[in-house]
Amino acid sequence: MDVTVATLLRMAGTRLADASSTPRLDAEILLAHVLQISRSQLFAHPEQRVADKQLRLFALLVVARHKGRPVAYLTGQRDFWSLSLKVTPATLIPRPETEVLVEQALRHVPVGARWYLLDLGTGSGAIALALAKERPHCMVTAVDVSNPALEAARENAKSLGLQNVEFLQGDWFAPVAGRRYSLIASNPPYVPDTDPHLNAGDLRFEPRRALTGGPDGLAAIRKIALRAPAHLEPGGVLALEHGYDQAAGVRGLLAAAGFGELQTFRDLAGIERVTTGRFAD
Repeated sequence: MDVTVATLLRMAGTRLADASSTPRLDAEILLAHVLQISRSQLFAHPEQRVADKQLRLFALLVVARHKGRPVAYLTGQRDFWSLSLKVTPATLIPRPETEVLVEQALRHVPVGARWYLLDLGTGSGAIALALAKERPHCMVTAVDVSNPALEAARENAKSLGLQNVEFLQGDWFAPVAGRRYSLIASNPPYVPDTDPHLNAGDLRFEPRRALTGGPDGLAAIRKIALRAPAHLEPGGVLALEHGYDQAAGVRGLLAAAGFGELQTFRDLAGIERVTTGRFAD
């Protein structure tokens, strides 16, 4: 049975209407993935007919999406910053709000700097690789406790041709004992353990260990704030992503750990999302 692109997108959009806030977009991404073309090519050729084999694969992906499985896990890919990244169920799905963390980190690293930078909890490598691309003379260390996540991050670095990144396995600062950095960035787990959002949407499928941060969501941020001074050069900067209602708490933790010049930045939705501080030894 030959069916056109336009018909498939209409049918899939209707099928996903009660399971996704962006049913048409989801359908477009999944069909472009199956046909191995861009979304713009879908729009340019709505009359294109889809072969039976591709039709069956697309139908399976639509069913999986209807059951809630994230589009990024179904395609194995997510765009972040200016990068196309491989993602797997072992990694968090990079989100647009994390680009605010990259922006603010880069603001503290001059173009041409030859600094050492650290990304804690790297996951797919999104933050570390964005920093490595934008500051090619810097050396970026990316740490994660999950070996499967690091495998995905290493593959992303290789596919992007980025060689100024190293990947280390371990818990937070454990793999970098004795090292100091000019900047430390992290998108740590910060969702409270009992947050009902953990049982809804894409979060249901993402690695829980990479999401939850104890009863108040700040357990990992506390550890990082306390230990970061021992790993920062004098005047070094710590940049943290956090939850929508955690900015004041994060600033308090950083102040107690000896950080000054505290600033919080909002994402495109107007939510306080990233806090930075400078440590003066």
